[in-house]
Amino acid sequence: VALRRADKRVGILDADITGPSIPRLFGLTDRPAMTKDGGIRPVVSRGGIPVISINLMLEDEDQPVIWRGPLVAAAIKQFFSEVAWGELDYLLIDLPPGTGDAPLTVLQSLPLDGIILVTSPQVLAQMIVRKAQHMAESLNVPILGLVENFSTYRCPHCGQVSLPFGDGGVAEMVDAAGIDLLGRLPIDPAVAAAGDAGTIETYRADWVEAMA
Repeated sequence: VALRRADKRVGILDADITGPSIPRLFGLTDRPAMTKDGGIRPVVSRGGIPVISINLMLEDEDQPVIWRGPLVAAAIKQFFSEVAWGELDYLLIDLPPGTGDAPLTVLQSLPLDGIILVTSPQVLAQMIVRKAQHMAESLNVPILGLVENFSTYRCPHCGQVSLPFGDGGVAEMVDAAGIDLLGRLPIDPAVAAAGDAGTIETYRADWVEAMA
């Protein structure tokens, strides 16, 4: 959204096939249409961001997608190659955590400029992220940087900033791995409210613009 506000042409491919959440964040309910040549037309958000997600193709957003790896991989490849994205400056691909079929398909099969790792302060979460880091490195996919989510919380009453999930040593982690720390995302109830309401494009914060 911040990139779009900066007049960049941005698309989002929701590659979390079994746990898609992008349509809900943007309040999208329309079904993708077909192009004249048999391609798939993405659904465009209020702010002008084309989006494709398996949830846009289901009769009910609560309907589970119970697919094995080959079907997940085929869907991701189809979303990349058969969707009429148009001219884009950035195509963002949202992945589930871990090193499963969806991340492996994207890293092996799509022409990536790089990946952004997302972690939270807990050491346990960083262990999982390091697995993704090592997978990317083994497949020669550049790591553009790391984002720490759930980093801090500012009390709305006294203004004191706390570390609700502790300081798990993200700074040391990025230094040891030679990765850029792109930003630290605070806990902000307004983000959750906007996401639940499908109005994530209305959310503004300095840290969002700085990270973009």
